[in-house]
Amino acid sequence: MAGHSHWANISFKKGIVDKKRGKLFGKLARYIIVAARHGGGDPAANLALRYAIDRAKKASMPSDTIERAVKKGTGELETETYDEVMYEGYGSNGVAILCEILTENRNRTAGEIRKMFEVNGGNLGSTGCVAWMFERKGVFVISSKHVTEDRLFEIALEAGAGDVKQVGDNFEVVCDVDAFQSVIAALESAKIPTESSELSRIAANTVDLDVDAARSVLKLMDLLQDHDDIQNCYANFNIPDDVMAVIAAEQ
Repeated sequence: MAGHSHWANISFKKGIVDKKRGKLFGKLARYIIVAARHGGGDPAANLALRYAIDRAKKASMPSDTIERAVKKGTGELETETYDEVMYEGYGSNGVAILCEILTENRNRTAGEIRKMFEVNGGNLGSTGCVAWMFERKGVFVISSKHVTEDRLFEIALEAGAGDVKQVGDNFEVVCDVDAFQSVIAALESAKIPTESSELSRIAANTVDLDVDAARSVLKLMDLLQDHDDIQNCYANFNIPDDVMAVIAAEQ
């Protein structure tokens, strides 16, 4: 999945450094609100809230904005009521796409997402059509500048991780959801900084894309991730290095 991981890293970096910063903060605030609503406002007792706050801090979200979002979730401040929805569909070449949504208006969101799929060579599918292809995992991206592969392998596996592999200039550590917090604690204890740490959905199989299909799928993925209501968007495509080089040269 080198191509896909490369695309994901580019998208993450763009999201926190360019004009999308405000949009990203809005999405993170919704995530915090929903986590606090379901499990309370104490991150020590609410792992979902702790994870949401950690994500917000990593994106440099101001502390007072985080605090307001928590208070909205606990009912101390007024806010919209968000529904958690999952939309599933297909892009070019049968690429499976899974979107995690937080929305205050399901009908509006469904119409907007459906149109994005249709105008970019895909279609929105029925519930369950692609979700079975993805497994929930913890994923950590760590620069190879900060640690050797042998040391990272030892620390991560002892903490419960299932896999450590090199992807370009980074290492990617994958673990089961139950081991996510223990891997975080182990990396922090060893003073190994992460480029990103998140609960993700990893596809069991991937679809290789040529240049034309890659252009189409990447355009759709960028549009979906830019949508205010979409928290996370996953897909099972792989872009080979030679194809990614062509795409990158066009940017």
